[in-house]
Amino acid sequence: MKDRKRKSGILLPVTSLPSKHGIGCFSKEAYAFVDFLKEAGQSYWQVLPLGPTGYGDSPYQSFSTFAGNPYLIDLEELIAKKWLSEKECSKVDWGNDKQKTDYEKIYNNRFKLLKKAYAKSNIENDKAYKDFVKKNSFWLEDYSLFMAIKEKYKGKSYSLWDDELRLHKKKAIDKIKNDPKVKAEAACYRFIQYLFFEQWSRLKKYANEKGIEIIGDIPIYVAYDSADSWSHPELFQFDSKGFPIAVAGCPPDYFSATGQLWGNPLYKWDYHAKTGFAWWLKRIEFCFDLYDVVRIDHFRGFEAYYSIPYGDPTAEFGHWEKGPGYELFRVMKEKLGEKNIIAEDLGFLTAGVKRLVKRTGYPGMKILEFAFDSAEDNDYLPHNYDKNCVVYTGTHDNDTAIGWYKTLAKKDQVFAREYMGIKSAKQIGYELIRLALGSVADTAIIPLQDYLELGSEARINTPSTLGNNWNWRMKEGAFNPQLAARIRKMSELYGRC
Repeated sequence: MKDRKRKSGILLPVTSLPSKHGIGCFSKEAYAFVDFLKEAGQSYWQVLPLGPTGYGDSPYQSFSTFAGNPYLIDLEELIAKKWLSEKECSKVDWGNDKQKTDYEKIYNNRFKLLKKAYAKSNIENDKAYKDFVKKNSFWLEDYSLFMAIKEKYKGKSYSLWDDELRLHKKKAIDKIKNDPKVKAEAACYRFIQYLFFEQWSRLKKYANEKGIEIIGDIPIYVAYDSADSWSHPELFQFDSKGFPIAVAGCPPDYFSATGQLWGNPLYKWDYHAKTGFAWWLKRIEFCFDLYDVVRIDHFRGFEAYYSIPYGDPTAEFGHWEKGPGYELFRVMKEKLGEKNIIAEDLGFLTAGVKRLVKRTGYPGMKILEFAFDSAEDNDYLPHNYDKNCVVYTGTHDNDTAIGWYKTLAKKDQVFAREYMGIKSAKQIGYELIRLALGSVADTAIIPLQDYLELGSEARINTPSTLGNNWNWRMKEGAFNPQLAARIRKMSELYGRC
């Protein structure tokens, strides 16, 4: 990142905050967390992607790369506006476990309340709302229509819609736009997006005024079942019938004999190059309206991407294709200027990927939980770092530090303790944090669960699994003055305040 001062921050999904209505959101608890970060001497709050989630509840499979997640809207604010009543919100069953989000209950109840709020809002006559709709029309019209049609089709993937609609034929689109029910649903979705962006922009402004910058996270790919794929098929490797030719994933490796089949459509990079990467520039520019720093997930896909034939049940028979390489970032820097970007360069890295990351100048990532899986020297051990990197104890895809240590082979546990100079496994959580903060890395980001010394019960996601992911929430009062003081003391010790 451009500012090379030693800094630190905390990784915490917004959904993991405590709140009254079943899921963390842009409520008073989010503002309290910003205050906590300031008291703790931190510079960054890193969040996960904020887009609307679909099947599996993953923020990395969103219905739109531009839209915001309706679940994050603070209902208390709608009560204050008298668009909802306290009774309407409190009588809803949000689930019994305050430390787990019940996404089925959220899905079944949130939209009903938001639709009630829309009916009372008279928002169509509001100037700020009109300005928002106009400014964001380049994605908002497609997204709101996509979601309205999806409701008409009972939530089915757009690949199962009637062909004329699925293929985004103008005649079919013009006709359905005038369907009264679809028209009303689309208007409601525009309202919901207005609420999201209005509330998020205020929270971000508050954070920035407190000296806290937001690190946002964007996936390299968009979901197949998304407004982006549906409305702009020319951007992707689709056949004449509108279906993918190939999809994204990762090849078989030590961790998975059949690889990872993500299923995202692949970009038609030659088309993007011909347009001067216009869609990508719009996407990145939009991200920097939302965040101060952007972490791009799966950065290696720009150098080379893994292409799996569409319809294959596993990722075993894919092959590598060349990505756009540095040219995309050259154009980006030329058109948008230097931006604070973090390159997620994890996994098996070829010499070409390393050259690309170095040429962009973006800091890569170092994960301490990857450092001790063998006695061999590796890039994740702190004595191998250079300053231009971001070090984490773990990310949203890793276990907590305490949970991780318990699963290590005995010889690797010994190696980790020897490296950190500790004798007892009870010290492992904070000693791993100390290792990150004390490293030469310009930036250190620690998941809040590690500061809270939580085990595997607080893990956010286990890759390549469905169910029981993305749902951890902290206890009320978990971030308190005592914890803030402890974090500040460690951050000051290593020159990161």
